[in-house]
Amino acid sequence: MNERQELLQRLGGDDASDVREAAFFAGEQGVVEAVPVLAGLLENKNIGVQEAADAALRSIGGSAAVEAVIPLLRSERVPVRNVAMDILRSVGGQHIDALLELTHDSDPDVRIFVADILGATGSVRAVEPLVRALLHDPESNVRSQAAVSLGELGSVEAAPALGRAMRDEEWVQYAAVEALAKIGHSGAVDALLAAMDGCSDLVLSMVVDALGDIGTPKAASRLLDRLPRFPEVLAHKAATAVVGILGARSLGLLSDEGRERLRVCLLGALEDEDPEVQNAAMQGLATLGGEAASWAILNIAAGLDADAHAERLEIAVNSLASIGVTDALVKGLESSDLSVALTAVAALSRCPGPEASRLLMRAFWQKPLNLQRVIMDALFSIAGIEAREFCLIVLRRHYDGKVFRGALRLLGEKLHDREAGEVLFSFLGHQYNDVKEAALDACIAVGGERMTARFLEFCRKTNVLQRLMGVYALGRLDGARHLAVLERALSDESPRVRKIALEAVADQCANKERVLPLVASMLEDPQPEVRLVAVRLLGACGMPEVVTHLLHSLEDSDDWVCIRAMEALGEMRVEGAVPQLTALVRSPNRLLGIKAVHTLGNVGGSKAFQALLAISGEDDQEFADAAQDAIEAMQAQEGGQ
Repeated sequence: MNERQELLQRLGGDDASDVREAAFFAGEQGVVEAVPVLAGLLENKNIGVQEAADAALRSIGGSAAVEAVIPLLRSERVPVRNVAMDILRSVGGQHIDALLELTHDSDPDVRIFVADILGATGSVRAVEPLVRALLHDPESNVRSQAAVSLGELGSVEAAPALGRAMRDEEWVQYAAVEALAKIGHSGAVDALLAAMDGCSDLVLSMVVDALGDIGTPKAASRLLDRLPRFPEVLAHKAATAVVGILGARSLGLLSDEGRERLRVCLLGALEDEDPEVQNAAMQGLATLGGEAASWAILNIAAGLDADAHAERLEIAVNSLASIGVTDALVKGLESSDLSVALTAVAALSRCPGPEASRLLMRAFWQKPLNLQRVIMDALFSIAGIEAREFCLIVLRRHYDGKVFRGALRLLGEKLHDREAGEVLFSFLGHQYNDVKEAALDACIAVGGERMTARFLEFCRKTNVLQRLMGVYALGRLDGARHLAVLERALSDESPRVRKIALEAVADQCANKERVLPLVASMLEDPQPEVRLVAVRLLGACGMPEVVTHLLHSLEDSDDWVCIRAMEALGEMRVEGAVPQLTALVRSPNRLLGIKAVHTLGNVGGSKAFQALLAISGEDDQEFADAAQDAIEAMQAQEGGQ
């Protein structure tokens, strides 16, 4: 008995496990002689055997597999029919003639099945038989499936036939519309447009959706012309489809008549129950504008939950801003309804120019505190010099820290108003820290000689916070010019001042001959938090000159200073650090030891590899595992290079 005969014998055996194994082998070896038996196994009660036969038939394929599986389309068992159809969808194109013969079968179910399968073959030879079935088969389910499959094939040549099918039963019309939408060619557009006059409202709605999905200017033009003849709900959908096709920005290029016709429909669409229709309508009206649109969109936005409907709210606010300053926004700003007023403020914050900012300033004093804070943020976005006097009044009259911060930011960071420098500087003594910070940023933004002189004076104060602000500001304003002052601050009695001075000095790293020794000297500072900043700054510098200082920091008494030095040396791949890192592995502090192992992996090179190899063989499992991980990371990095 030869090998293939033995295989066929095994496929006919009673042991399900052996049959399953034999089926997989037949598929792998492409044993065509096994195809009839494999087809029969699709009806086996054992699921594993069925799956193995299924996979084998797909793998072998060809005319033999197609002809063997086709009879199963007539099986009384639905699961068997479904498996057969799925296999034929996969391999049917390899012997399409056998499938085409079934398009004339007397059994309508078989004709439905084969129409389905032909759509998956991708063969142009399937188009003509499917068109014939679409137009002439006596069973509506066959015609419907033929339409679906023509859509799957995407054949442009099928568009006229699908257009004719739009006169068929409604069930077939649905499938034809979906197929034309998938084809998406100008021929499909023509067929859909021609069908609009003779179909029901439900099918017409599908046609409008399909035209919107295809998205050709021709479809937009015809939809726009038909807007007055559509039922109200369909007019809304058609109008939003036009917006989707042309894009909101292009709507302004339409004729006056076209814009007005579309605007009226879009206003109606704002009342549609479908949120997507409302969204599209808002985007279209953003270009077409008008008071009525502004009022309607404002009311929609005011009713939206900011968390649950964030995207829709963003569309609404952007649309209101695009329409511009309207009476609706003015009245909305004056409204006692907080949601309406907040929406109006949000829209005005995106309307650049003095008109919007003056409206906000005029409303400010009549509003509750939470809305005043929002108005200050809005003014920072859009206001110009027209807001200067208003901000000064706010700083004199108000009491709220967040409002103060808004006014300080606007005067300093936005307007750079040096004439307001005295007022800004006075807020450095405010009781709230966040106000002090805003005032400090504003003063730095204003800059100038007078402001610099004030901060130089601060550096000589006995008050630690004032010295802190002075050093920070001088570093931001012109650190190179005031390097001597910053150097003196490195010896300040306050660790906080020394840290700020250290960061300011390090910013001048271009002058490395002077700056590097200054930063390195802070590695001897008595306070660990200062040494930690020094190590971080040296590591960030990345110059070869810092290596000696980082190696020195590996001996620091503070664990975190040591760890930051290791990280910097690892980033720089300093092989000279290997001996000290290896010694740190033996540290009583296991955190340092594990960190040293990881750093050896980052450093790389033969010496680090040898050290890690030794550690990986030790009895301490945690260190051995860490060393193994580091070695694997090194190997992966070297493999990627």
